[in-house]
Amino acid sequence: MTFDAYLDIETTGIWQAYAELTVVGVALADPQPYHFFQLIGDQITAENLLGILRPAGHIYTYNGARFDLPFIRAKVGLDLRSMFMHTDLMYHCWRRGLKGGLKAVERQLGIARQTADVDGRMAIELWWRYVRGGDTEALGLLLGYNREDVLNLYHLRCRLGL
Repeated sequence: MTFDAYLDIETTGIWQAYAELTVVGVALADPQPYHFFQLIGDQITAENLLGILRPAGHIYTYNGARFDLPFIRAKVGLDLRSMFMHTDLMYHCWRRGLKGGLKAVERQLGIARQTADVDGRMAIELWWRYVRGGDTEALGLLLGYNREDVLNLYHLRCRLGL
């Protein structure tokens, strides 16, 4: 039995050479998401990520072809595109005239989000508040934001009829 996997990452920046992976979120679904995993900081290893993705047959991302999967390849050494089928939902959105980042597309489609005030820039700030100051509330908000990113990929796929 294989599952669909929905994957999203958080990082300390957009340039792989200067940034680090901070969170990798994955939901496994058959057909609805019911297994959710997050790897944080030093937990993000090839072995741990493959352990989560092992039952997956297909990975869904948003802008993952240009960002998430290359970042994982550069930082963890896994070429997920060569190991799994992959669909980047962003391109399906573009074909339907849905432009912008994931949050903008969610708003256009009426997909709800509790962490609407958090964006990628704030996710970086939350990580550093946790690392430098031990702010566990900041980490909790970052993990909640990542969780919504991942689970909303499922809702986006459903809305797109894929």
